[in-house]
Amino acid sequence: MSQDGIDLGTSLGYLLKQAASALRVAMEDALRPLGLTVTQYSCLELLAQRPGLSGSDLARGTFLTRQSVNTLLQQLERDGDVTRPAAPTVGKVLPATLTAQGRRRLTSASTAVREVERRMLAGLTTREQEQAFVLLQRMARSLTDPAADAREP
Repeated sequence: MSQDGIDLGTSLGYLLKQAASALRVAMEDALRPLGLTVTQYSCLELLAQRPGLSGSDLARGTFLTRQSVNTLLQQLERDGDVTRPAAPTVGKVLPATLTAQGRRRLTSASTAVREVERRMLAGLTTREQEQAFVLLQRMARSLTDPAADAREP
């Protein structure tokens, strides 16, 4: 460690990034046989939970740019997983919805992702899992909504 650097052995941020990278690799491995990437899966999952989302909404939910989501939606449309109207129904929005094929692929993908999450949490007790969930939510909220720190008990 340099004099002004961060000790990676004790850096929570580094550990979170390491865990996120390991999770992504495991998810990619689980989704690859289904012909899906993590971003495609994320998009399908969001559309299943909130049909008719716009590209901007999907971009926020998948942590991608609008341009990347537009390319992703075009690919999912070509593959038959998503449908969008040919012309905007309101303003410039082309709301996306899952097709029957997209719902079937999502069902398989969700099973694979749940298995990855089960493996990730296998070494934790139920209480530890609950604590991790709460702590990660609070950490994310602290970075996105600094006023939240003042509201925490």
